[in-house]
Amino acid sequence: MNTELHVKLGDWSSLQTDAQAIRYKVFVVEQKIPAELEWDVKDAECLHAVAYDSQQQALGTGRLLPDGHIGRMAVLESARGQGVGVAILQALMQQARLRGDAEVKLNAQVSAENFYGRNGFVRDGDVFEEAGIPHLHMHHQFP
Repeated sequence: MNTELHVKLGDWSSLQTDAQAIRYKVFVVEQKIPAELEWDVKDAECLHAVAYDSQQQALGTGRLLPDGHIGRMAVLESARGQGVGVAILQALMQQARLRGDAEVKLNAQVSAENFYGRNGFVRDGDVFEEAGIPHLHMHHQFP
């Protein structure tokens, strides 16, 4: 993992600029998800995380919903494989645990199943389609 990474947590108003730019590049441009499907009213109620490098460049983002779902996990292509996603995921999981959640859940793109599995998530059920991309329900129960 890149030791120069730091994850900032906050609400949408404080992290929107960086989180939105990353999500636009990853989901709308790279994965061709229609912009109208990417932006929702849930952003206002979520805890957001953005990972930054030592130069304060935003590299990745994710969000934690009040119901314990982690979503909108996105890492810029140039930063993948450097521990950015793990840092964001761990930060959001820690916050869920601190607020008393018994577990966290997420809808993982099938291509990310191994990533989440390595981080303690277990698959729930069959593959389904979301925004034209195959997904899986996954969860992680805290000990």
